[in-house]
Amino acid sequence: MGNFRYNRRRQVHDNNESTTMKISTMIPVAVAFGLTVASLPLHAAETGDAAAGQGKTSMCIGCHGIGGYKTAFPEVYHVPKLGGQHAAYIVKALQEYKAGNRSHPSMRAIAASLSDKDMADLAAYYAADAVKSAAK
Repeated sequence: MGNFRYNRRRQVHDNNESTTMKISTMIPVAVAFGLTVASLPLHAAETGDAAAGQGKTSMCIGCHGIGGYKTAFPEVYHVPKLGGQHAAYIVKALQEYKAGNRSHPSMRAIAASLSDKDMADLAAYYAADAVKSAAK
């Protein structure tokens, strides 16, 4: 009976050591990963040039510049206003259209033609646009 208690305690102690070692190894990796991921959208929004973005809006204003506009292709869809949106949101949405994670065919085609710099510039322009407000 004495050996059983000793062996059981020893086994529990050994398991705690190996678990502690795994956690202590994983914490720096998780922190580094989290900091890298958290900085990605901010970096894209910070590098946008609103003045350059204004010159790139011709592909946007045909739909997003008309108040209350609804598309008829591929289905009736309310087109959101872009003015006043957060830059990081606009960049993320455009990246998702380009990657195929969002399904609107017109937006996928437009986003496919944009570079990361174009996306950041457009986002900076629409985020700074105080005249228009986000979809009402």
